[in-house]
Amino acid sequence: MSSETVSFVREQDTDARITPALLTAVLAWWALAALMIFWPDKPAGFAAPRFVSETHQLFLALAILLSLTVLAGRFLALPVLRQWLQHTARWLLALALLIAIWETVTAKLAWLPVPFFAPPRALIEAYATDWPRLGDSVLHSLRLLALGFAFGSISGFLTGVAIGWSRGLGYWVHPVLRFLGPVPSTALLPLSLYFLPSSFSAAIFLIALATWFPVTVLTWSGVASVDTRYYDVACTLGASTLFLIVRVAVPASLPQVFVGLFMGLGASFSVLVAAEMMGVKSGLGWYLQWAQGWAAYANMYAALIVMALLFSSLITLLFTLRDRVLAWQRGLVKW
Repeated sequence: MSSETVSFVREQDTDARITPALLTAVLAWWALAALMIFWPDKPAGFAAPRFVSETHQLFLALAILLSLTVLAGRFLALPVLRQWLQHTARWLLALALLIAIWETVTAKLAWLPVPFFAPPRALIEAYATDWPRLGDSVLHSLRLLALGFAFGSISGFLTGVAIGWSRGLGYWVHPVLRFLGPVPSTALLPLSLYFLPSSFSAAIFLIALATWFPVTVLTWSGVASVDTRYYDVACTLGASTLFLIVRVAVPASLPQVFVGLFMGLGASFSVLVAAEMMGVKSGLGWYLQWAQGWAAYANMYAALIVMALLFSSLITLLFTLRDRVLAWQRGLVKW
């Protein structure tokens, strides 16, 4: 066997080994499961706790799953899985420690007042008992967000292309954009409720407005900054005005258009929650207000976790779309 082959085998063995950080993370999750199962809870409040055994079983299953995943990455030819585990090992350890602290100060020692600070089992109870209402709220929020973001993105893109291409149109629209654009969309809530027929349409308008401003500004900037030599070459080949806009200006401005979409999507999230707290009958914002009104703080925390996962997934989906459309700039903007 040559020295190069021996070196390659050693490198493969080094990559496949279980790192100390990963081993510590696995042991931390087993310690967390043991803490929950063998350390009795301290009584707090008047009602007996529910879903205690289900919570213990869940975290024990997570510890087993993590152990099996680590073993699979160690003994099977799964380099992608090994790299992911090694990269996330410290986060897995930190997550186990945070949950252990959370469980200790709430369920085990009852240092934090009830019901404002709920133990992990209360979140499991909220998901298990109130998932129909929470799921319905997610669907309503997605529908409202999709309509508002779609209208705002399309109108912002068309406005940005128009004022970026036409100086005459930009002369009239630019002052209006500078005057109304920075105004928070939620400040126009009373006017939208007065002029629009329902709270649902008012919420769509506010989300669209919050999306429209950054998409318009970034699209306008992208179209206006296209190198004029591109137009000269296309005109030399006999391109029409429509061809210059659709096939030259728009593709060249797409990097900034996606930045505007990202900013508009982030703005639409805050407007969505605020709009759903004013008049709608379902949605994550409505659910937060409902849970707070009934002092169901565990349900409120459960909705916040769902909201964070949902919004983060939507932004990740937008960046995935960006990497596919702008393949030559893949990975240039990180998320």
